[in-house]
Amino acid sequence: MAKRPTNIRSKIIEAALACAADTRWREISLATLAETAGITLSQLHGQYPSKMAIVAAIMDQTTTTVVAGTDPSANEESPHDRLLDAVLRRFDVMEANKTAITSILKDMPFDPARTLCLVPGFLDSMAWTLESAGISSSGIAGRIRTKGLAAIYLGALGVWMRDDSPDLTKTMAFLDRRLKQAVQLAGYLPFGVVGRISKKQLD
Repeated sequence: MAKRPTNIRSKIIEAALACAADTRWREISLATLAETAGITLSQLHGQYPSKMAIVAAIMDQTTTTVVAGTDPSANEESPHDRLLDAVLRRFDVMEANKTAITSILKDMPFDPARTLCLVPGFLDSMAWTLESAGISSSGIAGRIRTKGLAAIYLGALGVWMRDDSPDLTKTMAFLDRRLKQAVQLAGYLPFGVVGRISKKQLD
C-alpha cells in the first residue's frame, strides 16, 4: 500500500504530459487529467490540488533525474564545462516530452498568479543543477549563482522550444555563450561568486 501514492502520482504526470502533447494546456480540465490517468477526481485532488502543482511535480521529476545523472569523475573539468553538462542534461530529460512541455510553457503567461507560485521551486531546481555540477548554491554567492543560472536557463528554454537541430546544437551554443559571459561578469563581483578561473578553462 505504501507504494500506491507514488504510482498514482506517476500516472497523473504521464496523463498530464500525454494530454498536453495533444491539447493546449490551459484547455485541459482536471477531470480530463483524472480520466486519462484512470483515477477518480478525488484521487487526483488528493495528490495534486491544482494543475500548477502537477507542473511543479514535472519540474521536480526532471531535477531528480538530472541529479541522479551526476558523474563524480567530471570534477576535474572546468566549472563552465560541468555546468554546461548539467544544464544540457535537463534539456535531454525534457526532450522526450518536448511537445507537451512546450504546450505548458506557452500557456503559463495566461495564469501569472499561479505561475509565480512556481518560482521558489524553480530556483530550487537551479540550485540543485549547480550542486550537481559541483558548484555551491549556499550563502550570498550561491544565491547570486542560482539567480544568474535561472536567467540563463529561461533564455535557453526559448531557444530549446524552437531548436530542431540535431543534438540540440542551437541550445548548446546559446548556453555555452551565455555561461562564458556569466563567468566573466561574475569575476567582477564580490562574495567569491566564482573562483579563480583561467581563460583556458573558459575556452
